[in-house]
Amino acid sequence: MNGAPAEEYARRLAVRRAAAERLGARARRLSTARLVVFLAGVALAFAVFAAKRVPAPWLALPAVVFVALVVRHDRAIQAHARAERAAAFYERGLARLERRPPRDADGARGDSRDGIGTSAETGERFLDAGHLYAADLDLFGPGSLFALLCSARTRAGEDTLAAWLREPAAPAEVRARQAAVAELRGRLDLREDLALLGDDVRAGLAPDALAAWGTTPSVGAPAALRAALAIVAALVLGAVAGTLLGAPLLPLVLALGGVAFGLAATQRRRVGAIVRAVGRPGRDLALLAALLARIEAERFSAPRLVALRAALDTGGVPPSKRVARLRLLVDLIDARRNQLFAPIAALTLWTTQLALAIEAWRRDFGPAVVRWLAAVGELEALCALAGFAYEHPASPFPEIVEGEALYDAEGLVHPLLAPERAVPNDVRLDASLRLLLVSGSNMSGKSTLLRSVGVNAVLALAGAPVCARRLRLSPLALGASIRVQDSLQEGASRFYAEITRLGRIVRRAEETPPLIFLLDEILAGTNSHDRRIGAAAIVRGLVERGAIGLVTTHDLALAEIADRLAPRAANVHFADQLVGGEMHFDYRLHAGVVSHSNALELMRAVGLEV
Repeated sequence: MNGAPAEEYARRLAVRRAAAERLGARARRLSTARLVVFLAGVALAFAVFAAKRVPAPWLALPAVVFVALVVRHDRAIQAHARAERAAAFYERGLARLERRPPRDADGARGDSRDGIGTSAETGERFLDAGHLYAADLDLFGPGSLFALLCSARTRAGEDTLAAWLREPAAPAEVRARQAAVAELRGRLDLREDLALLGDDVRAGLAPDALAAWGTTPSVGAPAALRAALAIVAALVLGAVAGTLLGAPLLPLVLALGGVAFGLAATQRRRVGAIVRAVGRPGRDLALLAALLARIEAERFSAPRLVALRAALDTGGVPPSKRVARLRLLVDLIDARRNQLFAPIAALTLWTTQLALAIEAWRRDFGPAVVRWLAAVGELEALCALAGFAYEHPASPFPEIVEGEALYDAEGLVHPLLAPERAVPNDVRLDASLRLLLVSGSNMSGKSTLLRSVGVNAVLALAGAPVCARRLRLSPLALGASIRVQDSLQEGASRFYAEITRLGRIVRRAEETPPLIFLLDEILAGTNSHDRRIGAAAIVRGLVERGAIGLVTTHDLALAEIADRLAPRAANVHFADQLVGGEMHFDYRLHAGVVSHSNALELMRAVGLEV
């Protein structure tokens, strides 16, 4: 577990838990006080109406006190919930560092769906069987890289992070993200605030519906019509005021009222459509505004963060202020439901005026909603990578170099392995050495090496630090055949699924950027004769197309593939030893071909008579 991040998380967790306990006790006291005041009010009502010993105005006192306690109790509940969420934020951070599932609110361990020290969102919805490496490298799902990284609390943030993991970025984009992540790494307060505000947004935000509302063509809100409505409403109010003061203006009130009702009737369909459409988006924007306001309060220096912050403003005005105006309009339009206010609302064309004002807002700023959502999503994705960087202070940013295919790593480990279990290895692939054919016995570490190479390439080309002492790589596309499955529904065997994937990988190698391929136990589903011929042809085709990569096998007959492609290929292996009837592995990469197999020893170790 990393010392400094763990210590800071533990310190903050203790502070947040203490605050949660204090606020919880305050909420309970206020709840008790509410009950006491309510019972006192009931007793006072009895004294007023039944015993007739107390004047009725005294009932106002417990009513006022009760309302004040309700407001304070509600605020205390919200503050307590926020403190609990803050404690959970740091609990999840400690869980990630300790490689354990997080605790639930009652202290119990989360189930396996929570992944490794994360929230319940593991990214399973991003799984795509057709993707060239996502499932093979455990990018999504329980215990996945996404589950480890993701601190985003809005769907836009999750979508952005998932897109970065699924598609390598260009060098300039990677470097821009690296600079932004480096700046955000130490801004723990910002990441905490975004996570806590995001909890509220997650509860109510429907980004697709919100974006659709913002970009739907306007139903029209002519400025002349809005001016006419305002003039009529002002005249009505003036006539009503004059009548109340004794002026003989009742006929004028009735005439103007008729005009008002006529104007309202002409706009009824338009107004109804506007009011129905703004209901949910209005509430969602109010939630989004809290996130936007927090981002607006931050000052950045990294070019990508500066550009993100600038993208939020519309006409030089922060979006939180734009949204605040819309929220005010929505709140005001809801006032028409008050029975006492309804007559005034009708005479002053209240609903019509506000509906057209809302439509004018949507016409002017609705298209910016998509931009606001995208900016929040990107900042959350950057904060997720920054959290990973903060929790792995020894992990460097990779160097992205232009030119031919290159993957040069020292001390490479898998980010999902606990540091005390991870064994570092060096891997170098370039134009002169394009293929490493990795032999070794079962459980020796071959597949883990492939996943370590692939996952760190994903991290590097997403803009994150990598789990290695050093990594230099060129822009690369990825293709993997590690966890290919058969399909009962499609009637496809595992072998057919594998050769289909291999065909796609070979075709991808013909494109740019160059490909890094990761093939585990290639063509294991066919006979040894066909396997040797097929594997040799596939690997040779990839190398000749300029790709680099690793191929694993426990079939020592395939070692000749590297010999035939030398010096562009080399054999390496993982070794093991049988000591006292138990297999021991060092998980370190050695030159050459493995000299023996442990399959029979493993069978005997589990009790099989062989």
